[in-house]
Amino acid sequence: MMKIELLSPAGDMQKLKTAFHFGADAVYVGGKNMSLRALAGNFTDDELKTATEYAHSLGKKIYVTVNIFGRNSDIEFAENYFKFLEEINIDGAIVSDTGLISLAREVAPNLAINVSTQANTLNYKTVEFWKKQGVKRVILARELSLKEIAEIHERVPDMEIETFIHGAMCIAYSGRCLLSDYRTGRSSNRGECVQACRWNYEIREKDSECGYLTMEEDERGTYIMNSKDLNLLDYISELAKAGVCSFKIEGRMKSEYYLATVINAYRRALDAFYTIGEEYKNNPLYQQELKKTAHREFTTAYLTGENNRTVNYDDSQSKGSHKFIATVLEDNNGIDYALIEMRNRFKVGDVLEVLAPTDSFNKQITVDKIEDEKGNIIEDAKIVQQKIRLYTDIQLCVGDILRVKI
Repeated sequence: MMKIELLSPAGDMQKLKTAFHFGADAVYVGGKNMSLRALAGNFTDDELKTATEYAHSLGKKIYVTVNIFGRNSDIEFAENYFKFLEEINIDGAIVSDTGLISLAREVAPNLAINVSTQANTLNYKTVEFWKKQGVKRVILARELSLKEIAEIHERVPDMEIETFIHGAMCIAYSGRCLLSDYRTGRSSNRGECVQACRWNYEIREKDSECGYLTMEEDERGTYIMNSKDLNLLDYISELAKAGVCSFKIEGRMKSEYYLATVINAYRRALDAFYTIGEEYKNNPLYQQELKKTAHREFTTAYLTGENNRTVNYDDSQSKGSHKFIATVLEDNNGIDYALIEMRNRFKVGDVLEVLAPTDSFNKQITVDKIEDEKGNIIEDAKIVQQKIRLYTDIQLCVGDILRVKI
């Protein structure tokens, strides 16, 4: 069976390391320019080179987003940037603009091109076109059904197909939105989206005597453009049969804890699928994991056909059932404690849960003894990012995360 690539976002170097620690096969990142997530941390050129070397040292892959819709003023920079990406040997550039794709093929012929979902690829004739342009992979539009994806693969079997499998969705068609620009002057198609669709809106009517009267959209609230989150964990086998070679998680601006939780769930579900096939769906653990971090109500979007129930009316998003408490800085091999870095307050007597890619996953630690780095006993860990010795006989490794049920 062909192994499917589990592809994670990485907004900065720490998130990149987290993604690989929890089982991602590849990451996609953005540079400081030309990316549709300009508000993420992103990578300088030197950091991109370091990140590429690090990924390849682990046998992993790294893709760089160059997915803005370019203007004339971007061309000279893009030409040099594509040459640079080819030089540092990234595994592919994610591009949406047809002119920039043509430019990349001219100036960096050995640079693999992945056509971004922003290019709205919806049919096999478009995929055939991209194949003729020397494109290696197409990231399909999120509006496609499973049947349509399978037909595209059948018609163009030698083209790599990547699809989004989890994360935030855009209210606009494949992310081509003007709302952010209209409300704030910051263009989503230039990487500056403020996610105005997630705001709580009120529809008002001017009344000469009473002022403005608020009219709720319905009894549930006014999040009238707030898309639900995509969740295709139960469709791994169907997508594999349809010819998808890369499962993409959304979220270059999401937290380290979010990435660890989601990647861990999909990694375990994928590995179970390889081992026991369709039976992986019978384990509720994976879906339960996805609810432990911030999310909106889940949807399968258009995978099974038309769907008019993709809006999350109730709130902007749920906090999730668990809270990020600490990250592990040093293993506790051969010693009584692990060195951790505090992220949220905890104290003696609290029960922490382990988030790890190992067998320590979901084991619980009752906090009996904690110390600062000098060996002073602590009862209440309340200094943000304080380094703390956590005494436990449960095996913890660098990069593991500790959380607590809210």
